[in-house]
Amino acid sequence: MSILCFAALLIGQCIPADGSAASPEDTPPLAESSGLAQSRGDCTYVVLRTFPHDPEAFTQGLTFDNGTLYESTGLLRRSTLRKVDLESGAPYQIRYLPDTAFGEGIEVIGDRVIQLTWQNKVAYVYDKNTLDKIGEFSYDTEGWGITHDGARIIMSDGSSRLYFRDPHTFEQTGMVTVRHQGSPVRRLNELEYAHGEVLANVFQTDRIARINPDTGNVTGWIHLDGLLNPQERRNADVLNGIAYDAGKDRLFVTGKLWPKLFQIRLVPIVRP
Repeated sequence: MSILCFAALLIGQCIPADGSAASPEDTPPLAESSGLAQSRGDCTYVVLRTFPHDPEAFTQGLTFDNGTLYESTGLLRRSTLRKVDLESGAPYQIRYLPDTAFGEGIEVIGDRVIQLTWQNKVAYVYDKNTLDKIGEFSYDTEGWGITHDGARIIMSDGSSRLYFRDPHTFEQTGMVTVRHQGSPVRRLNELEYAHGEVLANVFQTDRIARINPDTGNVTGWIHLDGLLNPQERRNADVLNGIAYDAGKDRLFVTGKLWPKLFQIRLVPIVRP
């Protein structure tokens, strides 16, 4: 391991494939803020805090609402919607899905939680306080990720497309193809909306695309390699959880069967 790589691991910073990264003098101070508003384009990260995460949670969706962390977990006969204590990683309120449903992305809109399912083509709607199911709606594609920009529901289905829906009627109102330098970006998965852009994890990678939702253009990438050490990777699955706490400007990431949840700050990558 090179001195550069060892130093990067010590500070929790990911080095992209081309070897470039922000120099120490360019790295923002380790404040609580996410760095989302201050950065554009390609970024690496520093870890601000590490929290426990249920290593048996097959994380499919993650979202913050008024200080409450909500998580959706998948797999048949094991899917749940849960409220999670950030400090301990333990769920303190759980709603189990039907055995035939595979839980996917979640989003809180007003007093409701919307949870997608993978191939059932139905979303469940819950009261966010009690987690009691209060409704559902159907869609024609697979359900992967979901977020909300204040006016529209934004959904992914594992393709290169983002779908827009009315948050009240759930009717589809539009669609955009996500592209990077003209080429479609496929396998868009978990979604989060913050500071005017959609953050989309690309399935089976440690990258998050930063997307202009109006044009579909990828404006940059967040490189998250190296969050777990090799031993932690043995029993873990892929990165698949993005949550932005707008009230405190905090950004959290985790993955399926990961033992940890990370609060990170973005660090712009400086290239010659």
